[in-house]
Formats: sequence, structure tokens, C-alpha cells
Amino acid sequence: MNRIFFALIALAFSSAAYRELTGWVDPSGKHAMDLVTSGALDAAKGSATMALGLIGGMALFLGVVKVAEEGGLMLIIAKLVRPLMVWLFPEVPANHPAMSMMILNLSANALGLGNAATPFGVKAMVELDKLNRTKGTSTNAMALFLAMNTSSVALLPTGVIVWRQQLGSHDPSGILVTTLFATLLSTSTAIAASKLLQRFAPMPPPDADAPDVSAYEAAHDEPGYPLWLSVLALAGLFSIIPLSVIYNEQMSTVVAPWIVPSLIFGFVAFGWARGVAVYDVFIQGAKQGFDIAVMIIPYLVAVLSALGMLRASGALDAITSRLSFLGAVGMPPEALPMALIRPLSGSGATGTMVDIMTAHGPDSYTGYLVSTIQGSTETTFYVIALYFGAVGVRNVRHTVPAALLADLMGIVGSVIACSVLYGHLAVSLPPVGH
Repeated sequence: MNRIFFALIALAFSSAAYRELTGWVDPSGKHAMDLVTSGALDAAKGSATMALGLIGGMALFLGVVKVAEEGGLMLIIAKLVRPLMVWLFPEVPANHPAMSMMILNLSANALGLGNAATPFGVKAMVELDKLNRTKGTSTNAMALFLAMNTSSVALLPTGVIVWRQQLGSHDPSGILVTTLFATLLSTSTAIAASKLLQRFAPMPPPDADAPDVSAYEAAHDEPGYPLWLSVLALAGLFSIIPLSVIYNEQMSTVVAPWIVPSLIFGFVAFGWARGVAVYDVFIQGAKQGFDIAVMIIPYLVAVLSALGMLRASGALDAITSRLSFLGAVGMPPEALPMALIRPLSGSGATGTMVDIMTAHGPDSYTGYLVSTIQGSTETTFYVIALYFGAVGVRNVRHTVPAALLADLMGIVGSVIACSVLYGHLAVSLPPVGH
């Protein structure tokens, strides 16, 4: 992260300095260095506000999860999908709380529940850090989990569908198939890249007081459920994919509003049924959420301020102008800013998507493309700052290249899928969801 942080600031300063020395001013009369200063300060203020805004959601969902954890639900969830998670994360004990937290995070992401996915993801990273034998350094499990998060794993991009509907789309859920293709490509890339690159980024020697993972496994060596039950649970999980394709409109408009209330009620009801003092335990979990949300503020300020300088410096505009040739392969010049901004800024990407769809129409090829990119990729550097900031990781090892490769393949997948369904490669297919 030291090199990435310096590179972002150096690129922003160099670009602004070039503009300043050549006499460039923006239409309002502001100089390049003034814009970079404003970009840094506005991003710093926004990142602190963003972190404080997370406190409520973090406290709510970690309080609810604490109730379910005390009732034993987290262990049940981990044991249900043990075969898949053990294959993905062999370094994590099968019954460790990190397993159930990762499952909840990935499931919430798949359903487009960003407000629930973030607290689960941060809690998963906190649990993974308890197994970390070299504090301050990303483990293989942390890197893979974060790369999978940046690949979005979105089976139901509810937020983007709502935006398309508000902008007058005649087929707001038409991006479901394109998003599904792109997110499956980006997620499989995240897994493959993480597994490959970890071989070239060895872990430093363990700390003197490193936790004994084998001791945890021995103390919590509970058998999993029968294989047929795990297969049934995984089949139910993956059945979301065909159901999302067949019933895309119903899933996004009828089912989605029920998910979060049902999740909260179900977890609390389970704890109540198991004799948990639900209010007292909820407060314990909510306090953890508050502490974590406050702790990540410096990390968000550092990364988002550097990105704010980069956007304000004109560097992204210069890169976009030199990539206009990509229009020949299905990436129109007007969509390029979206592809470049998406890994850097969530709010910036949303604003760019809305601007592009307003100008070109949500049901144009460009409108389908930018909304697919938004639904199938994630704000990589924000996620890195948020998740690693929660546990004080500074040496991220191979996480960034694996995450950026996943982003790239998400964009490539978006171009391929939109070209086939809505672009120059379009084929005749029956309407989705009918």
C-alpha cells in the first residue's frame, strides 16, 4: 500500500503540474493545483463522513449477527457449506467464525445487499485476523476473500436496476443476464489469480506470539453435516442463478424488499428460540460495530484523498483520451470514464453511470454497458482501505493485482455480454424473464 499510495499522489501531482505549467484553466477559471487541493480536501471530508455513516449499519448488523452467533446459527451455516469453503480457504478451520461471516458477506453481495454485505465483510476480516500469524500482513485467505469481494459476486444487482427504472428504462432488469455473465467471469478470475499469485508473494516469518491454528482446530473439531445435506444446501444456494434469470423482475421488485427485514427477524428469532438474551447480546455486537467503524477512518482518508487528487488532476481524462481505440472492440469512448472510475470511487462511478445513461438513454448499448459494469464490479480501493483498515493490514501482498485482474475481467465480460445481447454482435434471444 505504501507504493500504491505514493504512486497515486505522484501521478496526480505530475498531471496537475503539467496543466499548471501549460496555462490550463477549467471553464470556471480555476487552476489545476486549486482543483487538486479541493479534490484532496473534499475527499478527506467525504471519507470521514462515509466512515461515520457506516456506524449505524455496522452496529445494527453486527448486533444481529452476535445474537445469531450466540445461538449457534453461525456454526450451522459454516457446516452446511463446509466443502466449498474448505476448498476455497484451506487455511481457515472449518468451524471458525470467519467461515460463516464470509458466507454471509458473499451471500449478501450476491443479492445486491451492500448495506448488509459490508458489516459482514468487515467482521469476517476481523475473524480472519485472529488466525493471522504475521500481524499487519495479508494472509492468503484475506487476499482471496477481498479479491472475491471486489469481483462483486452479484446475482441480483438491485441498486442498478432501480437506477435504470428511475431513468425511464423500458427493461430495467435487462442487465441481469449480462451482469451474471460478467460477475461469474470476474469472480472466477479473482479466485484463479489469488491462488496463482500467492505463490509469488510468500508470507513473512510468523510473529513470536502467533496464534496456534492447529490448537483451535483441535478444540473445535466438530464433525460436519452429511455430504448429501451440504450438497443440497449448495444446490439451494446456486439455484439463485437460474431463478434470477427466469424471474428477474419479480426477484428485483417483489423478493428484494423482504430480504433485509427477514434476515434481521430470522437471526433474532433464532437467538430467542435458543434462549439467548437477545437485547443484551445485540448491544455487545453493536459496540464492536461502532469500534470498527471508527478505527477505519484514517485508512479511508488516506486512500480516498489520494484518489480525489487523481480525479481532480485530469490524469483520468488524459488516460481516457488515449484509449479511444477501444471503441472498435465494443467499449465506446463515452463509457470509458465509467470503466476507469469504477475501481476508484463508488459515488463517482454511480454519478458517471447516471450521467451517461441520461445522455444516451438507459436502453442504448452504452446504457446497458455502463450499468452492467456498475453491477458486476466493485470499488476496489475503497474495499481494500475499508477491510484491511479494520485489522491494520499494511502489507497487502498480492491482493491488489488479483483484485484489479478481477475488475478487468468484469469489464471485459460486460463488453462481451452487452455486445452479444445489445450491440453489434447481437443475436436473437427470447426476452429475459418471460
